[in-house]
Amino acid sequence: MTHFEYLSLFHPLSEADYNELSEKLQSAKFSKGSMITACGEIQNKLFFVREGVQMSYYESEENTHVIAFTYSPNLCAIPESFFQQTPSKYWLTCISDSEMDYITFEDLQAVMDANRHIERLFRKITEAMLIGLIQRHIELHSMSIADRFSAFSKRSPHLFQLVPHKYIASYLGINATNFSKLYNSIRI
Repeated sequence: MTHFEYLSLFHPLSEADYNELSEKLQSAKFSKGSMITACGEIQNKLFFVREGVQMSYYESEENTHVIAFTYSPNLCAIPESFFQQTPSKYWLTCISDSEMDYITFEDLQAVMDANRHIERLFRKITEAMLIGLIQRHIELHSMSIADRFSAFSKRSPHLFQLVPHKYIASYLGINATNFSKLYNSIRI
């Protein structure tokens, strides 16, 4: 799926509107394990994933707590750091070699100021992110571990082959033993 097709899922764009945005895009490549944004840094780039898998997470004394995975054709960023230009409270790293296009915060603001269709597009993307966060919150607090595992395996089955299982278990809030039992008992 192209960037244009992906963005059009949120809000219809003319080719001229998309071209206004895409003219500001630059490309970047990251190796597996590369840090995109470290805790305490301000995220100044919004990434459009072309290839690879990325993960946002925070660390406690004993665990890595995975917040999200991103992969093509999704956007990749620490939203509150990017949109508010404040230091990140967690990390964003590449789980695999990754290729992405990006737009800087300043360029995105300028494009949105000049084009209300682009501004509306990003409002709709933000609304979709909010709805996704609420759904994730509901899943974590009201679904059994088997139901969370099943929902994830339907939504993102390819990640089982691309992401270390300990990170998927963390994302789902399932301990390693229970994750292993679920993984071995459910057909994906």
